[in-house]
Amino acid sequence: MIRFAAEGDLPQILEVYAPYVLNTAYSFEYSVPTLEVFTRRFRDITALLPWLVWEEDGQVLGYAYASRPWSRPGYSWDAEISIYLAPQIHGKGIGRKLCTALEEILWRQGYRCIYSVITSSNKGSIAFHQHLGYRFVAEFPGCGYKHGQQLGTVWLEKQANFVDYPHSFPVPWYTVVENDGELHDILDNLTLS
Repeated sequence: MIRFAAEGDLPQILEVYAPYVLNTAYSFEYSVPTLEVFTRRFRDITALLPWLVWEEDGQVLGYAYASRPWSRPGYSWDAEISIYLAPQIHGKGIGRKLCTALEEILWRQGYRCIYSVITSSNKGSIAFHQHLGYRFVAEFPGCGYKHGQQLGTVWLEKQANFVDYPHSFPVPWYTVVENDGELHDILDNLTLS
């Protein structure tokens, strides 16, 4: 099921994230963050933006969150999404459900542009996002380095032309959750679909 993440989920979330850090170039981090560092990151992000988990039988098996790609006020309507899944749930539509839920919340918050920054070699993630309507906007070849190799990133974007731009600054995710009863139905339907 999809639900909002809580601090108590962070040890399990780190278990999902650790293999990406240690065994892939999909995250440019070199070492797995400590629980203390990850908790600070979680608090900073969730002060404004949503963080979701996929849970089965009490175990967090995937998560998705949004962050701010840039800090200047003129970029306030932009969000960057990240999705991480445990290997046993790859290919089961969970990533699509998490991404769709995250987008639904972000649009309701007032975000207009959503970005995904993907390591150029991660062709599966690029195809996944393009299938969901993201379009290629930029490539930064050789901008990173990990596991002894120079790496590039691809930026993909999805815009919501139905969001007024700018009508006001986006509202915190918890304000949307408190005031939008339809959102709970949408999340429930994604869990069941």
